[in-house]
Amino acid sequence: MLHRLWTPSVMFGATQNTIRLFSVSAINAQKRQCKVLVVGGGSGGCSVAAKLSSKFGPGKVMILEPSETHYYQPMFTLVGGGMKKLEESCAPMKETLPSLATWVHDSVAQFEPEANAVVTKTGQRIEYEQLLIAIGLELRYDRVPGLVEALAMPDGGVCSNYSPKYVNRTLEALQKFQRGNAIFTFPNSPVKCPGAPQKIAYIAEHYLRRNKKRQEANIIYNTSLPVIFGVKHYADALWKVAEKRGIKVNLRTNLKQVLPEKNQAVFENLDKPGEEHTIEYSLLHVTPPMATPEVLSSCQGLANAAGFVDVNKDTLQHVKYSNIFAIGDCSSSPNSKTAASAAAQAPVVYKNMLAVMQGMTPSASYNGYASCPLVTGYYSCILAEFDYNLQPLETFPVPQNKERLSMFLLKKHFMPPLYWHAMLNGMWNGPGIVRKLLEPLRKETQ
Repeated sequence: MLHRLWTPSVMFGATQNTIRLFSVSAINAQKRQCKVLVVGGGSGGCSVAAKLSSKFGPGKVMILEPSETHYYQPMFTLVGGGMKKLEESCAPMKETLPSLATWVHDSVAQFEPEANAVVTKTGQRIEYEQLLIAIGLELRYDRVPGLVEALAMPDGGVCSNYSPKYVNRTLEALQKFQRGNAIFTFPNSPVKCPGAPQKIAYIAEHYLRRNKKRQEANIIYNTSLPVIFGVKHYADALWKVAEKRGIKVNLRTNLKQVLPEKNQAVFENLDKPGEEHTIEYSLLHVTPPMATPEVLSSCQGLANAAGFVDVNKDTLQHVKYSNIFAIGDCSSSPNSKTAASAAAQAPVVYKNMLAVMQGMTPSASYNGYASCPLVTGYYSCILAEFDYNLQPLETFPVPQNKERLSMFLLKKHFMPPLYWHAMLNGMWNGPGIVRKLLEPLRKETQ
């Protein structure tokens, strides 16, 4: 059942003192034990914790999470484009975590999988029977020399939708733009929501057209990838959008350095090591390099060589430790890292964790489902849905590789409340059931 019904913009003003009055409590003891420990209170961790705490009752599930605020990150694209306010994308963490779980307001400092324990930054030791790792990816702006300095410049033209600290700079940069190069980047690293780096390019192009600045703008999308999008079914459509809008797409082109005092960006050709070129910008939207937190990537045996929790891609169970699972961006499962992926993974993780608790072999399987609503303007969106094999796995009985107002309205108005009031409560497991219900209509249109 729903454990919270609230309006994020109202609850945003809650004070830290108020937080302590609610049932989700902070723990100060030096040693704790629990049935299930969830490390990370983001979308995936919160969803599974809600399911497990409803199953086992109060006091059995602990959530280790340091943040005071929970962000609905898929909304950041709309915030950067001026279609939503930042306040609409967030709520107090205490209001999003399940009320039957115990909130440990701290962060992990060390994993000890051999001892079934973790140590927190404040020195607490938490022993568990089962562990779910859901700590996501970190934004590493610092890995691009000059980028942090550029993002700190008042009234600067460098922006980024990926962080709540910088997302409002995107609309400000668009409003101040007069002429010149507007450049959008995709880094040479794993990223969450891999469609977001180009979404803002399409939104910016539409913004400049609406404000009669388009003729003075040279819009460039520089991506480190060898394709515009990983799924050909949608990539073909996106190439047409870029061509129609006059957006120059450069593949295998990675941002190496920002020179903020000169309004210049240095890019490298990934296919020709050592080849670089420098270009001036009036607007530079940067998707930062990303990586799993060092506390995870440095834990040998728990993480793979790339730093992700080493799990079976189907069961999401750790390949070595049977009582450890992972969900979301920090998992080694080779799916696109999106909130929709976490929603589809949640019931698999839940069922398989219960199976292990009952001495059974996990049998629930994740098919790699991911969804990426590729917003292409202020009224249009291509809703990409696909599986591990990068084959379309679409929900609706219409071709989803076309720009549609209906998909834009779904993204802007329907998905946020679905996230806040269903997914975080453990009630939304992705659109699989909707897809089955609409299957007869889909066959009729084919």
